[in-house]
Amino acid sequence: MELLDHARAVRENAYAPYSNFKVGAALRAADGRVFTGCNVENVAYPEGTCAEAGAIAAMVAAGADGITEVAVIAESPVPVSPCGGCRQKLAEFAQGDMTVTMATTAGETKVMTLAELLPGAFDQSHMDR
Repeated sequence: MELLDHARAVRENAYAPYSNFKVGAALRAADGRVFTGCNVENVAYPEGTCAEAGAIAAMVAAGADGITEVAVIAESPVPVSPCGGCRQKLAEFAQGDMTVTMATTAGETKVMTLAELLPGAFDQSHMDR
């Protein structure tokens, strides 16, 4: 199953009663395993969880480390990209030139590298003294 197919399937489980904007994400860990996540809203906005953050949490909980690619899908007129916070979360685990496939449920896709989505990402070098 393609990564985008995993994202499409998990999107159906999203909990989005307030925005009705369901998002699914799937990532491939460096060891080849696939992890998925969907957005989970909360009436106490902004305490919800993004789909990408859910997939990352599943990966970490399973003991995997490193992301080689990610796919995100939503019902939108244009492909939806990860929010700024999720871009930084993805950067924390990115391996190499990680690709991000962004898609609509109608089949439109856009592929970019994480570096294109998040130029100048904050990383460990900012912490070195």
